[in-house]
Amino acid sequence: MRNVLLVSLDTVRADVAYSGKMAGIEALRARGVTFRQAISSSPLTPISHASVFTGRQPAGHGIRHLLRERLAPGVTTLAERLRAAGYATGAVVSCPGLNRWYGLDRGFDFYDDEIPRLPDGTDPLTVSDVKMRGLALKRAPLVAERAADWVASRSREQRPFFLFAHFFDAHWPYEPPEDVGADVANPYEGEVAYSDHYLQRLLSRIEESGHPLDETLVVLFSDHGEDLAGWYPNDHSGELGHPYEEGHGCLLFDTTQHVPLVVCGPGLPAGSEVTGQVRLVDIAPTVLDLLGLPGVEADGASLVEHLTTGAGTSRPAYCETYYPEERRRSGEYPDLLPLKAVRLSPDGDRRKVIWQVGGEAVEVYDLLADPHELRGRPLVDGSGAG
Repeated sequence: MRNVLLVSLDTVRADVAYSGKMAGIEALRARGVTFRQAISSSPLTPISHASVFTGRQPAGHGIRHLLRERLAPGVTTLAERLRAAGYATGAVVSCPGLNRWYGLDRGFDFYDDEIPRLPDGTDPLTVSDVKMRGLALKRAPLVAERAADWVASRSREQRPFFLFAHFFDAHWPYEPPEDVGADVANPYEGEVAYSDHYLQRLLSRIEESGHPLDETLVVLFSDHGEDLAGWYPNDHSGELGHPYEEGHGCLLFDTTQHVPLVVCGPGLPAGSEVTGQVRLVDIAPTVLDLLGLPGVEADGASLVEHLTTGAGTSRPAYCETYYPEERRRSGEYPDLLPLKAVRLSPDGDRRKVIWQVGGEAVEVYDLLADPHELRGRPLVDGSGAG
């Protein structure tokens, strides 16, 4: 594995990613290993990506709110580790949540975080409304072009590269700029297909520039999903009971926390699937393990066993959101409280416990009997009996 390509398809639900409608995702799945049960640490872009880059849960890397914190000093990132090992490191990102202000550029030689201002001229980094921030983005064609240009500027004789490419198009507003020919059910899927189309362009250009994909470790993931207020059976937002949830940020249901994760590279089994539960915090330890490099202090752990055998122990998955505190400040929802959750996955069982931070509400969901998380039970004792 000479080169490393890390691709984030921001705001893409696992069920849509794995629907078979996205040709680029399907091509990568055919080349590598699909994780059917991957869980994000947070439904917010900077927090989730910080967990991917560091292998640490939010308490460990220091970013827990949308606008308050930067990456904690002393936490080592994947880019820092790869640069120290001799890799050229580059990134093209496309939204306010990955602005270098957060410290997520640490370890990158090249970090393109240019985005436009909001339509009214406001700096999007100062806006806490996740929907409004979606109006400031670098569109997929420009992400693919700039990322591919950076790779093309490097010859195969130079040191290997680590490229992070981030596509933000699936975020609200759902207005795909062009029809890319996918059989989509709604405008949100149209935006996912739009990102997917330019992901294919990026992969093609990387190969055309003399860097074969069969020498490249490719990791594709999404940082969180999207709640579409009734477009899908597991939605919860809007009139379905949670009017303060506008796409993502305030809730921890699988709608936003269950995400795609695909890993492919030389020596890994093609077209295989892993059904055991894993986490996005496992990505950085896995990449370093596959490359034979020293690891980082992490809450995640390598998935090499899962990748090479097609099996592996399911891992409890933690996630949190403190965004309700930021929503509460508007005065519209004074009772909102932060949430934490653990998605358990022992053999023959799959449950999730969601609880309020600073409140008393604790609910347990049986994800096998209730996959859409519509019948939560209050927790009375350790068994989850209510």
